[in-house]
Amino acid sequence: MTDRPLTLMAVHAHPDDEATGTGGVLARYAAEGIRTVLVTCTDGGCGDGPGGVKPGDPGHDPGAVATMRRQELKASCDVLKVSDLEMLDYADSGMMGWPSNDAPGSFWRTPVEEGAARLAELMRHYRPDVVVTYDENGFYGHPDHIQAHRITMAALEMTALTPKVYWTTMPRSMMRRFGETMREFGEDMPEPDPAEAAAMAEIGLPDDEITTWVDTTAFSGQKFDSLAAHASQGENIFFLKMGKERFGELMGVETFVRVKDTAGAAVTEDDLFAGLR
Repeated sequence: MTDRPLTLMAVHAHPDDEATGTGGVLARYAAEGIRTVLVTCTDGGCGDGPGGVKPGDPGHDPGAVATMRRQELKASCDVLKVSDLEMLDYADSGMMGWPSNDAPGSFWRTPVEEGAARLAELMRHYRPDVVVTYDENGFYGHPDHIQAHRITMAALEMTALTPKVYWTTMPRSMMRRFGETMREFGEDMPEPDPAEAAAMAEIGLPDDEITTWVDTTAFSGQKFDSLAAHASQGENIFFLKMGKERFGELMGVETFVRVKDTAGAAVTEDDLFAGLR
């Protein structure tokens, strides 16, 4: 036994990503006395600016946006009771195909080995028992999410640590419910073109391929508030439109695929720390 606390490390791409896929587990495990470490890889500079000004439009200042989003991220971490926030501060790469993908200093352009070495140093410092990040496609194909996956898996190879490792995902049954809810709260939303609809249909996994279902219902209010802390991006955060009660009904479970395990925990499991306590 050791006095070192059990530790969860979540590796995310941008400010606000911590809330969407892992806000519930960060809040739940913090409440259970587990150390929660959030690593945010980019500065979020390709987000919306004040007044909703978009990247590339006149008046959009990536540096000012990054400063604003750092403050929002800290507020979100306060809501979720995150123990430790680490920012790698790479430049936000923007969506796939944007010119910002190849801008000097962008996360997408950074050699994987460089980012992984920095993350491995943090892993050696915090010695996480559980590491959470995205799958190979970054869940939906965002370049910074893909790069976060790459550096996380490479960093694990650089260390002698043997944490349980998870990738965030979503059951297809829940994706269907999301689609219905989005239509309910966004009646003027245009129908996606066939290619976009086909891509959306591939997001997430069949329910029976998901290894880990964590009940975070009791913490859905904190998760909502952590999303709301990212007020500058409110136009892009669909979930805020539905209100806390409906949000809690829809977002009360967070789901993952377990990809590495040395604890011998059975699947299906309902606890990222199964076998560790």
